[in-house]
Amino acid sequence: MGILEKIAEIEREINRTQKNKATEYHLGVLKAKLAKYRTQLLEPTGKKGEKGEGFDVMKSGDARVALIGFPSVGKSTLLSTLTNTESVAANYEFTTLTCIPGVIEYKGANIQLLDLPGIIEGASQGKGRGRQVIAVARTADLVLMMLDASKGDVQKKLLTAELESVGIRLNKKRPGLYFKQKKMGGLKFNATCPLTKVDEKMVQMILHEYKIFNAEVIFREDCGADELIDVISGNRMYINCLYVYNKVDQISIEEINRIAHQPNCIVVSCNLKLNLDYLLEQMWESLAMLRIYTKKPGSPPDFSDPIIMRGGSTVEHVCHAIHRSIVSVFKYALVWGTSTKFNPQRVGLHHNTHDEDVIQIVTKK
Repeated sequence: MGILEKIAEIEREINRTQKNKATEYHLGVLKAKLAKYRTQLLEPTGKKGEKGEGFDVMKSGDARVALIGFPSVGKSTLLSTLTNTESVAANYEFTTLTCIPGVIEYKGANIQLLDLPGIIEGASQGKGRGRQVIAVARTADLVLMMLDASKGDVQKKLLTAELESVGIRLNKKRPGLYFKQKKMGGLKFNATCPLTKVDEKMVQMILHEYKIFNAEVIFREDCGADELIDVISGNRMYINCLYVYNKVDQISIEEINRIAHQPNCIVVSCNLKLNLDYLLEQMWESLAMLRIYTKKPGSPPDFSDPIIMRGGSTVEHVCHAIHRSIVSVFKYALVWGTSTKFNPQRVGLHHNTHDEDVIQIVTKK
């Protein structure tokens, strides 16, 4: 029996099993087995060091955004509209057969946009180059899921399920769960909050499925068996996702209004160039990028060329972005902007910066 047959058999068993107090341990073990087989499916089966066939796209720009969707939903049209790159768009499916990169220039940042080939149901098992497409999606900072507005909800469920099965978690945060494998001492189990979904016995059974007998597990929030399996596997990617509903000119106003009010959903029309400015604005917010302006002593700030940083960056990160030797001679920094209580404020290396802060670095003499 191959891995695909084993996965299908476990999925059937999970669907057959009633969910109640008596079967929760059995379901937890089945989920652990399923996650283990799916990880094996993603790992290359060839010799060690052998390169798989993939899309060789160099990461460039300040952030990477992946366009994922079924064939003929308008991915290539969106890439051609937002960037200067021409991606062939036609009325037949599978027009794009490889990964085509483009660059969006927005608010002084260069955002790399990848037009990936359309994926089909069963992509996580390798159908229709699905494995290569999903491998590129794992390296992205943001996923744009392109959907046809007339059949969007069905496509959204199928695509989310495909990405979930290969360890990509969309719009989810990392579980508040600490796990460390030990060499001896058995299982040390602790929780800082009441647990309603798992108990020590289930944790032990799931760990035994992975042949782990000595470990320390601390629950900092009420997590379930799925979150525990994600932490044990250690290869899950937590990526923000925007659901872009294209071809809204073909549906009713009521349907557009319903879709537009759902979280992380944006309605656009690539052919009529409708609402694309709002899409770019939402992309910028989801990527949580910051523009930091520099200032020389006695001169006005340089607003023409910002330093693009990611959300949560400190003054130390800004110093590294300017030049790696600055930190060693750093004395203090003067910051103007929303991150300070008054302007200018004298700060150290660990001060968190905000968007459009102005920074002047003072070095040791």
